[in-house]
Amino acid sequence: MAREPDPGKHKHRVSLVSGGNRGIGFEVVRQLAALGHTVILGSRDLAKGEAAARAIGDGVPERVIAARLDVTDLAGVEDAVKEIDRRFGALDVLINNAAIHYDTWQTAVAADVEGVVRDAFETNLLGAWRMIRACVPLMRRNRYGRIVNVSSGAGAISSMGAGTPAYSTSKAALNALTIIVADELRDSGILVNAVCPGWVATEMGGAGGRPVAEGAAGIVWAATLPDRGPTGGFFRDRKPISW
Repeated sequence: MAREPDPGKHKHRVSLVSGGNRGIGFEVVRQLAALGHTVILGSRDLAKGEAAARAIGDGVPERVIAARLDVTDLAGVEDAVKEIDRRFGALDVLINNAAIHYDTWQTAVAADVEGVVRDAFETNLLGAWRMIRACVPLMRRNRYGRIVNVSSGAGAISSMGAGTPAYSTSKAALNALTIIVADELRDSGILVNAVCPGWVATEMGGAGGRPVAEGAAGIVWAATLPDRGPTGGFFRDRKPISW
C-alpha cells in the first residue's frame, strides 16, 4: 500500500473493496471515490491493483489506494486492516466483492468438491467472513459501519435449481452469514446487507449482461445507507428480493 502524504485521522469516509481491480469491484471503487470516499482497492495482484488505482485516480487524485489483499490469507487480511487503522484510524465501509468460480461446467453430483467447490467456499464465503472478523473492531470503535456482501440471485434458495453448484451454494451460505452478522451487530451502528448486482457484463458474468455501472450502483447504495437504513436484507437495485 502506497504511503499517504498526510497519515492520521481520516477526513473522508474510508472504504475497503476486495477484488477491486476489475469488473464490479473496480466500478464500485470508482463510484465511491467519486462520492468523496477514500477507497482502499484490494487486489491479490498488487501490480494490477496499482494500475486500476491509477486509472481511477486520474479523475479523483489521492482518493484510491491499492493494497495487496488475498481474502484466503488470514494473516494478510489482518495485516491490511491493521495498516488501514494505522493510517486512518477508522474503517467505515467494507465491500466483500471478491468471488470466484461461476461453475457452469459442473453438476452437483459430479462436482470437484476438493478443488473447485472448496476454492469457491474459501473465497466467496470464508474470505468474506475473514474480512468481517478483521474489520468489525474498527467499526465498533467508531460506532459506524456499512458491510456489503456482494451476493447473487444464484444463492437465493427460493429460486435455486440445478447449475453452478459451487458458486450457488457458496453465495447461499454468504446470505446466511449476512443475516447472522447483521443480527449480532444490531444497534451497534453497523449495517450489514447482501446485494445482488444482477447479471452484469464482466469477465465472470460474460457478455450480454447489464452495464457494470448499473450493477455497482446498488452496492454503493448499500454502502452509503443512512443511520436508520435497513440491515440484514438482500437487495437488487435498492429493492428487497427473496432469499
